[in-house]
Amino acid sequence: MDHSENHPTALAARLEALLFVYGEAMKIKKIESILGVAEADIRSGLEALRDELMTAGRGLMLLSQEDAVQLVTKPDFSGFLEEIVKSEFSEALTPAALETLAIACYTAPATRAEIDYIRGVNSSFILRSLTIRGLLDRNTDSNRGNAYVYSPSFELLKYLGIGRAEDLPEYADFRRLTQKFSEAVSPVTEKGRPATGAAAEEKHE
Repeated sequence: MDHSENHPTALAARLEALLFVYGEAMKIKKIESILGVAEADIRSGLEALRDELMTAGRGLMLLSQEDAVQLVTKPDFSGFLEEIVKSEFSEALTPAALETLAIACYTAPATRAEIDYIRGVNSSFILRSLTIRGLLDRNTDSNRGNAYVYSPSFELLKYLGIGRAEDLPEYADFRRLTQKFSEAVSPVTEKGRPATGAAAEEKHE
């Protein structure tokens, strides 16, 4: 690897992109394995990123806890973001939300990485919204303690008038189709490397 890529300033940009894609708190060791960079360099890059976010009038900040870091919005924007969330809940589901909900139902239990891969875009905000609305259940992934899986909630099934997800229209056909996408994601996530390109990056909730 080109040593220049490990310079704190250059590494800060890569770390920012990785943490944004990951979406939740990320262990330093995980970052080390993904980027192939020594822990000392990673910590230097994180400090550079922290300084940049604090001095450049940015909307994000770096949150650290024990040996994990996460990109979060600054408290200054909490009121503004709260209004956005409230407006989302007062409106009908958007086509994007319906698409995400359908994918989660037919793929359940589905990780955010799988849903993002199928949609080709970041679904973090939509998944959070659907969970808060009570349409999706979010549970810890039994295979990876630092990730979540999404499934249709009892409230959603009751609203749809079905007893289980398998009663959804053409469930078997769509299930087989979504499983192909899930299989494409699994080898990537198991190796701890984010997918790239049109396939949305790995994002653990």
